[in-house]
Amino acid sequence: MTLKVAPGAAVSEQELAQQLGIGRTPIREALQRLAREGLVSILPRRGILVSPIDVKRQLRLLEVRRELERLIARSAARRATDEERREFEAIAHRFMESARVNDDVAFMRTDREFNELCSEASHNEFAAGAMSLMHSLSRRFWYHHYKQAADMPLTAKLHANIARAIARGDEEAAATASGKLLDAIEKFTRDTTDM
Repeated sequence: MTLKVAPGAAVSEQELAQQLGIGRTPIREALQRLAREGLVSILPRRGILVSPIDVKRQLRLLEVRRELERLIARSAARRATDEERREFEAIAHRFMESARVNDDVAFMRTDREFNELCSEASHNEFAAGAMSLMHSLSRRFWYHHYKQAADMPLTAKLHANIARAIARGDEEAAATASGKLLDAIEKFTRDTTDM
């Protein structure tokens, strides 16, 4: 996801096992999981390739993500516990602080926490499972392009709006804020084609 291994690069079980100092079985299992998530392609008798980053594919992913994120935001606003609501409020503050100082590392850490908390607070394991697959691909796309095309402070503020709406238990505001975030992410994705 963080592009330490470049899109399109070939990897091998044996090399990974040597680099990481672990056996090939856990490497094979991890590669199978990465293949299910769309991050690598396993080509029989030809090797393993890190999946390329493709704008058209990312836009198709965003079509699905838009609907799931709206569902998860509404569900979290309706079902979150009091403790989860307090954590959403704290996350909103961390997003705003990362926007204020334009700290992309803090934003990405907070974004991961936010995504996990949304999934937990939605109390819908099916939506959460589907979203976890999409977050990996979306985060990878973001890592690849954010320095050239993203408005990180705006993105952080849009995330904070969702977190605050969920903390208040306002389902419609959470769904609306989610739509605005996905509008910005879609614009960011389309802007990468101009680079």
